[in-house]
Amino acid sequence: MNRHKNFIFHVALWLLIWSTAWIFSGSDIQFAAENGMALVFQILVIAILIYYTVPQLLLKKKYIAFTIVSIITVFVVTLILTNVVPDQILSLDNVGQVPGPRFGPGPGQGPRFEDGPPLDVNRRPPSRFFINLLLIAIAYVIATLVEIFLLAQRKEEEIVINKNEALQTELKLLKSQINPHFLFNALNNIYALSAIDSGKTQKSISYLSDMLRYVLYECEQEIVPLYKEIDYIENYIKLFSLKSSKTYPITTTFSIENQNIQIVPMLLIPFLENALKHSNIEKVTGTFINLKINATENSIDFELENSKPEFKIVKDDVGGIGIENVKKRLAILYPNRHELVINETSQAFKVNLKLQLHE
Repeated sequence: MNRHKNFIFHVALWLLIWSTAWIFSGSDIQFAAENGMALVFQILVIAILIYYTVPQLLLKKKYIAFTIVSIITVFVVTLILTNVVPDQILSLDNVGQVPGPRFGPGPGQGPRFEDGPPLDVNRRPPSRFFINLLLIAIAYVIATLVEIFLLAQRKEEEIVINKNEALQTELKLLKSQINPHFLFNALNNIYALSAIDSGKTQKSISYLSDMLRYVLYECEQEIVPLYKEIDYIENYIKLFSLKSSKTYPITTTFSIENQNIQIVPMLLIPFLENALKHSNIEKVTGTFINLKINATENSIDFELENSKPEFKIVKDDVGGIGIENVKKRLAILYPNRHELVINETSQAFKVNLKLQLHE
């Protein structure tokens, strides 16, 4: 269907060009008679280009064959046009002579400009073959350039579509990595709690139920209200805190102008998971986790700082995808609209993430 549209476009273009030329010639019938067949053969070569040489040669990257076939096509069509148009259509009295009265006393003698040489009124005009070749070649070249431009445009659109599909596929993969990681950690916490206090186990299951509802249903959306992400973070901390009767030194500060501003789901929790995992917070004494979220209508500032144990804690390797996962999601979902700074000292590990919500 696109080829038909392209063909119609080229036909309309040359009809417009020749119609304009005809109007400027004074709507002369002789002009139309002389150039009507040229228009027909221009349309012919354009049809050959669009329906054969482009799909069969150019699109298949047979560039040498395309060039050879194009040159042959232009010359053959020009020969046919030159031999088909009757001689009497052309406004020539004699072969190689321009009609009309001669100037001056005799053949080869034209009017003189003061003392200059005589004007040669018998100069031969360009041959019919050359004129026809020029007309056919111009039509063919213009059509080729248009086809190449449209081809490049379609290629660019395909690249954009493929890139978007690749990004969506990668995002789905990243989300699928998040959910098992979360579930594994949560079940580990409940398992540890069940051995300590069976009464608190019910609370933990309630928290887990709310969290699972968020992960399984809300996180299917591209963006969610910020308050839902904060609710999830609070439930995660509550679930973790139920592991022990001790009060963990975890502080949270939320300053939110609008609870309904949007954020991509499960973007912040991997930082908290890492802090709980590597801060040795279970020791209580000499440890800390400080979480701050400041949000305006246009930005979110997430800051998380946790203590760092003197000796590295050996943990299981499961779920080590969190931070790298977040970096990939940020690059895809907030390109040029985020700033992630991670600082590590001998005593603490600090994360600061700034999100610009609107481009």
